[in-house]
Amino acid sequence: MIRFLLPALFAFLFILESLFVELLPAELFNSDRILVPHFLMAGILFLTAYLSPKHGILYGIIFGLLFDIVYTEIIGIYLFMFPFIAYLIANMMRILQTNILIVSILSLLGITLLEVGVYELMLLIKITDLDFSTYVRIRLVPTLILNLAFIILAAYPFKKQFENAADRLRLD
Repeated sequence: MIRFLLPALFAFLFILESLFVELLPAELFNSDRILVPHFLMAGILFLTAYLSPKHGILYGIIFGLLFDIVYTEIIGIYLFMFPFIAYLIANMMRILQTNILIVSILSLLGITLLEVGVYELMLLIKITDLDFSTYVRIRLVPTLILNLAFIILAAYPFKKQFENAADRLRLD
C-alpha cells in the first residue's frame, strides 16, 4: 500500500502546485505580488520528519529532478535543493521534538531556504535583476504566507498519513 500511496500523494502535490498557479493568478487580487506554492516541499519535509530522512531525501531527489525537467530551464537547482533541505531538516529534527508545531515551523524555514536559494542562483546567473528588498516584499513574504496557510491546513493529515506509513513499514 505504501508503495503506491506515497508516490500518488506526491504526484498529486506536484500537480496541485501547477494547478494552483494556473487557477489562482496573482492578478486575481489586483496585486503585483508573486505567490509561489511549495506544497510539494512541505510534503517532503513532513515525510522527512514523520516517516524517515531516507524517504524524504529520496523523494526530494526524484521530485526535484522532475520539478527541474518540467518547470525550470536550469536542471539541477531543485534536484540539489529539495534533498539538501530535507537533509538539513532531518538533522534539526534529531535535536528538536517531532511535534506538529515544530515540524510546521521547520517546513516554513525549509521553504524559506528553498526560495532564497533559488533567488540567489537566479541573481548569480543574471536571470533576475530584483534587489533583495524588492524580492522579499513582492515574492518571499507572499509565498511564505501562502505556504503557511497550506501547512496549517495540511499538517495534521500529513502527520497522520506519514505516521501510519511508518507503522506499516515497521510491521513489514
